[in-house]
Amino acid sequence: MPDLTDRKKTVLEIRDYSKSYGEGKKAADNVSLTVESGDIYGFIGHNGAGKSTTIRAVAGVLDFTEGEIYIDGHSVKEEPMECKKVTAYIPDNPDLYENLTGIQYLNFVADVFDIDAEVRHEKIMKYADMFGITDSLGDMIGSYSHGMKQKAAIISALIHDPKLLILDEPFVGLDPKASFTLKEIMRDMCRQGSAIFFSTHVLDVAEKLCNKVAIIRQGRIIASGTMEDITEGHSLEETFLEADHE
Repeated sequence: MPDLTDRKKTVLEIRDYSKSYGEGKKAADNVSLTVESGDIYGFIGHNGAGKSTTIRAVAGVLDFTEGEIYIDGHSVKEEPMECKKVTAYIPDNPDLYENLTGIQYLNFVADVFDIDAEVRHEKIMKYADMFGITDSLGDMIGSYSHGMKQKAAIISALIHDPKLLILDEPFVGLDPKASFTLKEIMRDMCRQGSAIFFSTHVLDVAEKLCNKVAIIRQGRIIASGTMEDITEGHSLEETFLEADHE
C-alpha cells in the first residue's frame, strides 16, 4: 500500500465559492474547502443545503461568477478542459444515452478520453464483472433499471483513472453488494493517490468511509476537517445534529 503521508497534493480547492438563484437567495455562500490526494471527503447536509449546487460547479456543469475552484492546479472557469481530463463526475441521477448499448456507451466514453483499445477492454470487463452487469453490456441502456444505469455510469467514470472522482449521492439506488464494491473501489483509488469528493445524507456511510468531512447548512460550511477533529469522540450523527441546531 503506497504511503501518501509525504506526498499529499491538493487535488481540489474550492475558494470562497457562492451561487445565487433568483432574488439573491444563496444556494452556496462563501464555500471553501480543500481535498488532497488520498482523501475520501464527505460533503453532508440536508436536502437543499447546497451540496448538489457546489458539486455541479466543481464538475463544471454549473456556471458561477463568485469565488474560484481549482482542480489539480487548474481553474474550472479558465481551464475547463484541463480540469475535465483528470476528473470524473457521477450525478445523483445519471442521464445516459439510452439508444446505445452498455458496451457502446462505455466505448464512447473511452474514445473521448483516448483510451487504448486493450486497456479499455480490460477495465470495462473488470468493473462490469465487479458490478455484475457483464451479461447486460449488449443490452440497450434504455432497458436498464436505475441501479444498472448507475453501475454503467460508475464504470464510465473509472475508465480514465481520474485524479478526482466527484459523486452526488452515489449509494442511492445501489444494491448492498454494489455499494460495498463501490466503497472498495473508492478506497483503492485513494490508496493509489486519487481523491474523492462526494455528497451523502447517509451519515453511517460517511463516518465509516471518509477521512474528512464538511457539513453544509443553508449554503454555508458550518464545520469541516478530519473526521476525528469534527466528531471529537462522538458519532457523526450526533455531531451533525448538534451542529445543525447551533
